[in-house]
Amino acid sequence: MLATAAVLALVPAAPALAGTAQTTPSTTNSPADLDALFIGAHPDDEAFSLSTLGQWSEDHGVRTGVVTVTRGEGGGNAVGPEEGPALGLLREAEERTAVGKAGVRDVFNLDDVDFYYTVSAPLTDQIWGDDTLEKVVRIVRQTRPEVLMTMDPAPSPGNHGNHQQAARLAVKAFYAAADPKAFPEQITREGLRPFAPSRVFLGGGRGTSKSGPDCASTFRPANPAQNVYGVWSGRPSQSQGRTWAAIERDAQRAYASQGWAVFPDVPSDPAQLGCDFFTQVDSRVPFPEPGSAAATAPTAALDGALVRAAGAVPLGTLLDLRPSTFDVRPGAAFTVKVTATAPSREPLGRSAVTLRAPEGWQVSGSGDLGRLAPGRTGSATFTVTPPKGASPGVRARVAATLTTDQGRGYTDRQVEVSPAVRGRQQLLPQVDQYEKWAADLDAPQLRGLVTPVLTLPSGGARQVGVVVTNVSDAPQTGTVRLDLPAGFTADRAEASYSALAAGASTTVQFTVTNSDASLKTSNEGGDYAYTITTTTSADGSSVSKPALELVPKTSIPQAASAPAVDGVEGDGEYTGPALDISRLWEGTACSSAADCSGTAKLAWHDDTLFVLVKVKDDVVGTRLPASDCKRHWRTDAVEVAIDPRGTSENTSTTFKAAVLPVTAEGPPCFERDADNRQGPGEQTAPGMRVASKVATGEYTVEMSIPMEVLPGAVDPEHLGLNILVYDSDTQDKTGQTRIGWSTWGGVQGDPYRWGVATLPGYHPPAGRPTTPPDPVIPDTGLSSLDSPQSLEQAVRLGLPLAGGPAAKASESGRVTAATGARDAVKVTLRAGSAGKAHLFVRDDQGTAGSHVVTVPRSGSTTVSVPLTRATAGHPTVVAGWQAPDGGTLASQARVR
Repeated sequence: MLATAAVLALVPAAPALAGTAQTTPSTTNSPADLDALFIGAHPDDEAFSLSTLGQWSEDHGVRTGVVTVTRGEGGGNAVGPEEGPALGLLREAEERTAVGKAGVRDVFNLDDVDFYYTVSAPLTDQIWGDDTLEKVVRIVRQTRPEVLMTMDPAPSPGNHGNHQQAARLAVKAFYAAADPKAFPEQITREGLRPFAPSRVFLGGGRGTSKSGPDCASTFRPANPAQNVYGVWSGRPSQSQGRTWAAIERDAQRAYASQGWAVFPDVPSDPAQLGCDFFTQVDSRVPFPEPGSAAATAPTAALDGALVRAAGAVPLGTLLDLRPSTFDVRPGAAFTVKVTATAPSREPLGRSAVTLRAPEGWQVSGSGDLGRLAPGRTGSATFTVTPPKGASPGVRARVAATLTTDQGRGYTDRQVEVSPAVRGRQQLLPQVDQYEKWAADLDAPQLRGLVTPVLTLPSGGARQVGVVVTNVSDAPQTGTVRLDLPAGFTADRAEASYSALAAGASTTVQFTVTNSDASLKTSNEGGDYAYTITTTTSADGSSVSKPALELVPKTSIPQAASAPAVDGVEGDGEYTGPALDISRLWEGTACSSAADCSGTAKLAWHDDTLFVLVKVKDDVVGTRLPASDCKRHWRTDAVEVAIDPRGTSENTSTTFKAAVLPVTAEGPPCFERDADNRQGPGEQTAPGMRVASKVATGEYTVEMSIPMEVLPGAVDPEHLGLNILVYDSDTQDKTGQTRIGWSTWGGVQGDPYRWGVATLPGYHPPAGRPTTPPDPVIPDTGLSSLDSPQSLEQAVRLGLPLAGGPAAKASESGRVTAATGARDAVKVTLRAGSAGKAHLFVRDDQGTAGSHVVTVPRSGSTTVSVPLTRATAGHPTVVAGWQAPDGGTLASQARVR
């Protein structure tokens, strides 16, 4: 995929030596200069790309750094009680150990908060704030990597919202770092220069491939116009004598706090090992032509940016292709401009470009660029006309080949064939927001990565809107037709629209009903695909293929009297149906009903909801202490999720409570997690009660939930509801299986995929608000000032901390001397102004003492750092300085 955003003030990569063989990247004298940069959200996000980074480092001298937006403080801990900043310190250490196995030394933590698991990029953006992009851009300008790598920016089902947002930051930074108008104070005040990375990639690839050494050449992308490159993990390391897949697995096991220490060995047969795949988003330089040998080489993602293939143009050559529009019309001409720029110190000589389009498309225009001297640019404009019979909705590749006296280059971009009018199913809020993000970025080829889906309750009905957009330059009139699968009906098969203005959109509404309530729900039934055909008299019709997803539905009866919350089903307490909560959600399938299965019953009385869950479980998981109740996913647990109005975009406006049926102390515990207000149940859900009965091979959990603790008044006609069971058969704080009522990937974060419940006869109390209160979001993260490993890296690289600005010279403070004694180290600081110093005594064994001191004025200050143990070999003091304006500086001194 290739973006079409404008590029300003390009700073090309420095050219490397030309030659007929591949050459390794050039380096500068700057200790902060990088060749590649991976941008993720948490420690371990890079963990499935490490076999590639290791190969590039060992074979080609590629120096890679990792940006980690958060330290993962919101995650679990399988190795100890640490949480919050202490867990962040632990996870940073794990990450530095892990990436070090692939030759990566530089990890840049941005200090943003890791609040809880969410699949919402909008919520993530809200919590992280506007300055996160600024920090990413600053690091790109400081480290000047030619290649950026990141994650999936799309709200694909189950894709972590933090991952989506990290990827969007990376892609935006690819353009913003090159633009002097973006964060100009970094240039005018901090002395940084705009920098244009050469290529940017998303991790993974949508498509299919075979395992073994041919995994790259056998990859077939779902979108044939996409450029996806693979690096086989089965290659052996020259220095370690094992496959890079095995080395990567060792690195992944370093994330013990996440339960990864128990990951199994990778296959010993290299033929069973696959590729790491990378999908290109954009490139400012030539890259390997699809189908060529270079495109399947391990260096394919580096070519043109860091590595020069045989016969290729010199490094530092820029090559760009710009269609005048992404949406091209059958039979309508559009223009394509191709621009080539010679490296700043090397001529390309006589140069020309040829343009290629799909078979049957017409191309006209001259590609002569003349002679390109060092730093000179030449351009050519072509006219391209798709045939009148071009298939609508198809992505096509328009490609240019550059021929020069110094070698050849290739580039391409996607366009999409579109008739005058197209129709698509209304989008979910997260998907709609993503599509607008791609449009604002001017990267239309990033749109459409998520199949549009809508849910409806089993046997129920809903409104389905079809958004009709006129992409032509004249008003249009036509029809919209739905072709639904068996078991679904609509109030009308076809509807019309008329006089739709050029560039305008309208929504055509249908009422769709699940007429066959016996169809399977959740992931057991999967997507029920159907077809939308939108016609117009102008140039044919467009066809889109969205899907409907069924979620289970139930009716919660009113109880004659309040059930006793005792873990036992009393006579007449629960008269409603038993819900099947045995569907596999995630993990290993239950080996039998005795291994893991369950049912749930619900009732309501007065203003309280009652839930009774019976679980078959033949092995009891780790008995966690009640103080560790929040880590319900690491052992046996029951989770109840409630969306009061059934309309939540993410879980910040819902209620989610998990119950451990048994703890180390014995009685059950409960805690709210990843919802409107998290924390111990007694504090966050006052009045809620839980009880359990545990017997051999089974347990029962019962709870009462006052509906006043829910974030908003219940809609008795459409309550979002889910009940999930976590099953662990080990004592190592790792879960193996998750089952539930409504089961989809990432369903705990996607309220729209929860089941639907009605409460006949229930009316919320008058005056109870329907709008949820603002969520309480954890905001405690580790500061890099309190991370000695981050401070040591900042000293080594000569950079400020956490992607922030450096302290002004007049406000800087640094350690100038350190003298050791038995119980303390005396440290001398020199400061240009008042500020705060974070001091750590470090040696070969780690941290031996720490102290934070406020320095009230400029000048020299001597402080004592108490030791927690005697120092070992090579003791130093590393200091982090925070200036009054927020700038930072790291310094270090030997202990004498």
